[in-house]
Amino acid sequence: MNEIERISSLERKYLDDFLNGQFKSATSHSMVTALEKKFADKFQVNHAVAMVNGTCTLHIALEAAGVGMGDEVICPPLTMSSTSLAVLMANAVPVFADVDPETFLLSPESVRKKITVRTKAIIPVALYGLTPDYDEIMKIAGEYGLTVIEDDAQCFEGTYKGRLAGGLGHMASFSFQTSKHMTCGEGGMLITNDDELALKIRRYSGLGYAGITPGKGRITRDEIQDPEYERHLVLGWNYRMSDLCGAVALGQLERLDELVGARVRAAGHFLEAVEGCTWLKPQKVPEGSRHVYWCLPLLLDTEKVGWREFRGKFMELGGDGIYGAWKLSYMEPAFRNHAFLGREKLVEAFGDYPYGPGLCPVAEDLQPRILQFKTDYWKEEDAVRQADILRKTIDYF
Repeated sequence: MNEIERISSLERKYLDDFLNGQFKSATSHSMVTALEKKFADKFQVNHAVAMVNGTCTLHIALEAAGVGMGDEVICPPLTMSSTSLAVLMANAVPVFADVDPETFLLSPESVRKKITVRTKAIIPVALYGLTPDYDEIMKIAGEYGLTVIEDDAQCFEGTYKGRLAGGLGHMASFSFQTSKHMTCGEGGMLITNDDELALKIRRYSGLGYAGITPGKGRITRDEIQDPEYERHLVLGWNYRMSDLCGAVALGQLERLDELVGARVRAAGHFLEAVEGCTWLKPQKVPEGSRHVYWCLPLLLDTEKVGWREFRGKFMELGGDGIYGAWKLSYMEPAFRNHAFLGREKLVEAFGDYPYGPGLCPVAEDLQPRILQFKTDYWKEEDAVRQADILRKTIDYF
């Protein structure tokens, strides 16, 4: 049985290197600079810019794409609400498209139906670690001149038709929050192959500084000390990652293969446990895609047992617990009540956006029936034990 550490001696070494420097590396930003370079190499793109979290990365991607006041951005409702909240942060309007009933992912057919003259971008989400149908999504985007921003928060090393997630759209956002495949407590990365977008990403996430470039995230000492230096070319946010987080993320990135592998192995044990069960259905993985299982979702497709009853028996038998799918974004009180911190005036000024039941019927059918099983078992024997409990729970019903 395999066993790995969530945080290893490698992360501790980089952290010690930084701390032993008495924070002096903060001037050169050496840890984050190394992280960005290695991340770009790992994901086979030209540019990577580190930020404080994976919501900021989405916000900056939208700003770099030119999304602004009253523009519409299409995204799925079946995901963490950070995706659609980032749209509001950019003073734009989230428009929700439905999902595929088997993959649970953004439906290109629904996307096409949601496009209007105000549509500016699409944010497909690689839900649970599985990439959406990018061939169709990019085809639609090309027809209408839309920017595609991958939300790959849960999809490190996932692939679509043999191509690595992160290089499928115009930009791609990753999260280093504690539950993700790699972590530094909190953080994110935004990547692209486009030089012009890369400059905007760097500048908008770095206080609008004049002296920074796609490959240079800090202004020089001479620039800082010059009383005549004009720092701010444009509005920007201070979303820059600290070297403290960069040190941990750097170690995690170098161990990413084993961290992802542990989750894939854990998911494999759960999938073995449901073989032959006709009423617990795994997320469909299209041919040519690699699922990296941030968690293992199963769809409860029976009337003989309810979601809470199944979870209760699983826990009674010793299970760690089962997570429900997030409430659909537009069903959250913030959306239903247009509680957007003043942005509701903007949303309401540009059209009628009734966030509530009936908007995405497929997603509304799936959400209350999805069982999410943890895959972050660093001791494989723990995953085997949990999978056996799942098997016993199925046998009980």
